[in-house]
Amino acid sequence: MFVKNLLPGLDTLLSYDRSNLKDDIASGLTVGVMLIPQGMAYAMIAGLEPIYGLYAATIPILLYAFFGTSRQLAVGPVAMVSLLTASGVAVLAEAGSEAYLGYVLLLAFMVGLIQFLMGVFRLGFLVNFLSHPVISGFTSAAAIIIGASQLKHLLGIPLPKSHYVHEIFLAVAQQIGSIHWVTFALGLSGIGTIWLLKKVSRSIPGQIIAVIVSILVVAIFGLQHQGVAIVGEIPKGLPSFHLPMFSIESMSILLPIALAISLVSYMESIAVAKAMQTRHKDYKLSANQELIALGIANMGGSFFQSYPVTGGFSRTAVNDQAGAKTTLASIISAILVLLTLLFLTGLFYMMPNAILAAVIIVAVFGLIDVKEAVHLWNTHRIDFWMLIATFAATLMLGIEKGILIGVALSLIMVIFQSSYPHHAELGQVPGTNFYRNIDRFPEVITRPDLLVVRFDASLFFGNIERFNDALNEYIDQKGKQLRTIIINCESINTIDSTALSTLEEMLQDAEKADLLLLFSSVKGPIRDRLLMSPIIRDHSSNHFFMSIQDAVAYNDVGRTDDGFPRPHRAYTLQTNTTVSKP
Repeated sequence: MFVKNLLPGLDTLLSYDRSNLKDDIASGLTVGVMLIPQGMAYAMIAGLEPIYGLYAATIPILLYAFFGTSRQLAVGPVAMVSLLTASGVAVLAEAGSEAYLGYVLLLAFMVGLIQFLMGVFRLGFLVNFLSHPVISGFTSAAAIIIGASQLKHLLGIPLPKSHYVHEIFLAVAQQIGSIHWVTFALGLSGIGTIWLLKKVSRSIPGQIIAVIVSILVVAIFGLQHQGVAIVGEIPKGLPSFHLPMFSIESMSILLPIALAISLVSYMESIAVAKAMQTRHKDYKLSANQELIALGIANMGGSFFQSYPVTGGFSRTAVNDQAGAKTTLASIISAILVLLTLLFLTGLFYMMPNAILAAVIIVAVFGLIDVKEAVHLWNTHRIDFWMLIATFAATLMLGIEKGILIGVALSLIMVIFQSSYPHHAELGQVPGTNFYRNIDRFPEVITRPDLLVVRFDASLFFGNIERFNDALNEYIDQKGKQLRTIIINCESINTIDSTALSTLEEMLQDAEKADLLLLFSSVKGPIRDRLLMSPIIRDHSSNHFFMSIQDAVAYNDVGRTDDGFPRPHRAYTLQTNTTVSKP
């Protein structure tokens, strides 16, 4: 049980079903082949030498394979996290410098530590504060920024290092006449090849085919001598042990971007992991264990020259389609990368940078979610504008500010929705005991002497004034004939002290105005909370009913001949049962 809870991946391997071996080997080799060009390309986005992308595709993957609960999730370097890494570290050191690498390794450790602690303290729910429209807008904008950042490699022209697309596009426009057309042709050919093979079958390693063909073309025609930039010498050997550059000052500077990467990368990972788990019902996914696994993968990887990693959409989809049954597939992928580091790095000497740019552009193009924007425009305009605001903020203000604005928008929307929830006056559906919103069901029956109100939210200090104001508006609309108010509490799940105090005042005001205040469909914990108030307990402890109709029946029995309610205590009911008219 200890191994199963702490090392679910290892537990799966210890009880391995050999009938899965063929599928795991096939999928592991397929994803491993994808990882080689992708890892090198994504390292370039992060401002690192391509070799560090291969380092990030070894130790972290092996660690996740033992600690993770998803059997199909393909962990490793991804475009989004690579861009966030570059945006956070570029302000501290020059890309490619030793100091830059030190900050990147420290960032990987911090991301891992934050994720590990979130998992231990079961804080995975925090990602719920990033709404889907905000994530969609941020991801789409970041995809454009990532693609724009690769134009210098695709076009073969020098461009300024910037995370603002308008600056990049302006620089491209100024140098349009300096495009290196051979480089551009290689890049476009790579994009076309990868895209077409992807359309044919996701299991075909289009990236590696494009890489192999481009290397052969460069070598045969000597394109490196015609100005085509190539990767060049890649260090051979396994990643060495390397301590991150620990310092309080550096950690305090990196903390905001580390938090952002921790949340965004976990969200990307858990989203695709859940999607895979719904297709495979033979295991259980644990969100908090996933945080722990990603945390250990990032912390462990930081000691072996890895930058932050997470579960990726494209590789996970390929892993699943290729038949992955257990985390052994991920282990095989990592072994393939390790073998490449030991024996095959020399084969990539002639690889053009334009092909790595092509790999990146094809990968991030699928992150631009136009369909979601169209869907929200047709179904939920507020969410649509949240998506657009996050998209625009990320494009114009940069990655970090875009994330902060997205989080702020998500929180503002949560606060707004909880402070201004839906409420409605209810009327009786003819011939039934059901009561429905009078605006949605015009055929319902209302009475001038009776007001039935439903408030669709829990009551707390943030919305109790809204509740009070809405109730007073309904009372004013009813006019002087109103005699009884019934509050339907079926949507109220909690109530705090501020709301309780306001209800006490409302009860006292109702009595002064000769209005009878009744409560229906009150949940047990809410009723217990209300009856803790001496005012409510002494004046209306018998005014709680199982249904609206029970409250209406009590109201109709408890009337004098002139139509006014009798004193409350004159009709004390022992049970909340319907009282028939005499």
